Amino acid sequence: MIQQTFLQRNNLDRANSPYLRQHKDNPVWWQEWGTDVLQEAVGQNKPLFVSVGYSTCHWCHVMAAEAFSDPATAQFLNDHFICIKVDRETRPDIDQYLMHFIQAQSGSGGWPLNVFLTPDQRPVFALTYAPAQPMRGMQPLLMIAGKVLEYFNAHGTDIRPFNFSADMPEAARPGTILEELLAGHDPLYGGFGAGQKFPPHSTLLYMLYRLSIENHPESEKACRLTLDAMRRNGLHDHLQGGIFRYCVDRQWTIPHFEKMLYDQAMALWVFALAFRVLGDEAYKEMAVGIVRCLEETFAMDGLFATAFDADTAHHEGATYVWQSAEIKAVLSNEEFASFTASYNLPEAGNFEGAIHLTRKDDQPLKNSEEKLLTQRRQRPQPERDEKVLCGVNALAACALVQAGRLLGRPDLEEKGSRTVKKLLKVFWNGKQLTHALANGTVQKQSFLSDAAALLLAVTMLRESDEAWAGTMNVLAAYMSGFNEQCRWIESNQADFKPVAASAFDHPVPSAVSLAVMGLARGAVLNNAAVEALEYRRPLQSDFFNIAVMISQGLFHQVHSKAAIPWERLPANTIQVRGKPEADCFQGQCRPLNF
Repeated sequence: MIQQTFLQRNNLDRANSPYLRQHKDNPVWWQEWGTDVLQEAVGQNKPLFVSVGYSTCHWCHVMAAEAFSDPATAQFLNDHFICIKVDRETRPDIDQYLMHFIQAQSGSGGWPLNVFLTPDQRPVFALTYAPAQPMRGMQPLLMIAGKVLEYFNAHGTDIRPFNFSADMPEAARPGTILEELLAGHDPLYGGFGAGQKFPPHSTLLYMLYRLSIENHPESEKACRLTLDAMRRNGLHDHLQGGIFRYCVDRQWTIPHFEKMLYDQAMALWVFALAFRVLGDEAYKEMAVGIVRCLEETFAMDGLFATAFDADTAHHEGATYVWQSAEIKAVLSNEEFASFTASYNLPEAGNFEGAIHLTRKDDQPLKNSEEKLLTQRRQRPQPERDEKVLCGVNALAACALVQAGRLLGRPDLEEKGSRTVKKLLKVFWNGKQLTHALANGTVQKQSFLSDAAALLLAVTMLRESDEAWAGTMNVLAAYMSGFNEQCRWIESNQADFKPVAASAFDHPVPSAVSLAVMGLARGAVLNNAAVEALEYRRPLQSDFFNIAVMISQGLFHQVHSKAAIPWERLPANTIQVRGKPEADCFQGQCRPLNF
């Protein structure tokens, strides 16, 4: 057991996570999640207050500056709860479990995710943001904590454990998948749904791979509308490349300004594939811009940082927005006239009196954009979360490999290979794959999402180099350890309960989908039988459904003695070294004609 005095202070100054360290000066006595702290809670019969977030979360910052800095709130929490801060990116198992709880309780969720639990970790009540003082009809955190404490004191022994099932989404009829996707598509502005717009990476990948094998005008129209909205409007950083997290409006005008590595990785794959399937040079240019964003801002000692903050000096988007006069001061009169013709520059602004850049057309304005970017670099910049996540870096490697092949850029495929080699060096010891590197320390927990993403990247590299065969098979065997009684688990840590793996493919492919995709590709490369898979509900399992396409023979399996240049092959191709040479597709093998 730990000394009681240790809990009577904020201990996050000892943390490695950038997110936890952001809260080290709060008057709340924050602790890291750990066995000793949890045992102390049981020993004292003191309930838990667990707050989950991540370093680039805007509302996490707001709550840290308000409720968690309020002396009265902090004193009440310290007196009556053991308070624990969790970085959702380093402990996805805890985050997933608690997120399922708040969704079951209220039907929605988000971050910061704040949950009150019994000493033995039975959730009692969950909420997201709460202010320090009453405002706009919201109760302050202090009042909420008081009510929860009263309920715990009266009913603590009666609270039931929360159990959730991460079952696979229900099966879908293959002939209706595109129709269901199109039914959810926004025909006016692109994307899916009629509210705030998230980039639908997995959905676009599935639709594009379908378009590579069959003509479907309505699907192509929906893809183009969404891709063009993503690249022309406010989701896109038009000066440096890359995309922001999501847009708060239906028209894709104003983003939430954080930049996530996983979004850059998935968008790179999407736009490279879109260029190959739809043939629009604008999609290639978008993909090249994302590579620039990765290289200039995310790259870090052979790997990639996790994210950039939405805020600069506590003001969201401050680095990125402009006044018209600022733009005019940087550009010549002729350049400003051309810029005004191609960019929307509303006189009153479109974001808190300032202008976030969106485009009217695709006229090249490289010189003007570079001048503005140079000026922007002189401003204070958002904080970078320099934590390295194994699985998200593996996704970036997948995207680089695919972009290299789809854009005719072998240098990008080589960059993806170097990324995978560095990941294996940092996170793999031959028996266990670890999760995160922060503050020079490698986190020891293991998760399915990391193993599955890395396996998928290695299957791609094996197509070009048979030397990856051994690593691929070892990782596949290791990953099988996350499958218990025919169900995938995300993790089974000593300091937490086993957590079922997610099967929901947004904003990144789920751990389950990555796993089945990696296994399907590995089976093809090993000339083994591919497990039969059934299509699942669209808008939930779109990446999973790409694996179904592979299992049903809808990817070309090109067998050849030597590698064939990727530009000569269909986008939906897996290359296999060996004889007899053939192109196997939809259950039939034909002589090579590529």
